[in-house]
Amino acid sequence: MTVQLEWPPDVVDRLTQEARQKGLSLGDYVLQTVLRLHGSELQDDEAKRKARDEAGRSIRELRKGNVLGPDLTIRDLIEEGRRF
Repeated sequence: MTVQLEWPPDVVDRLTQEARQKGLSLGDYVLQTVLRLHGSELQDDEAKRKARDEAGRSIRELRKGNVLGPDLTIRDLIEEGRRF
């Protein structure tokens, strides 16, 4: 597949220089950079998913054994919250 990008000359010059320093063509350097960034994005999504799962497990663990009491209902708490 061929992709054509219209970038300012100074950006192209800078990227070309960075590519040469790494011993790559401009096209290979841009492809490598895009793939690396896309890969880190996928890793970030996976880390976020794991953090959400862990937070859920932690919340479920913390609420074990917590009760409202014999005379307190959820409706009482709702009404209490409405007062403020």
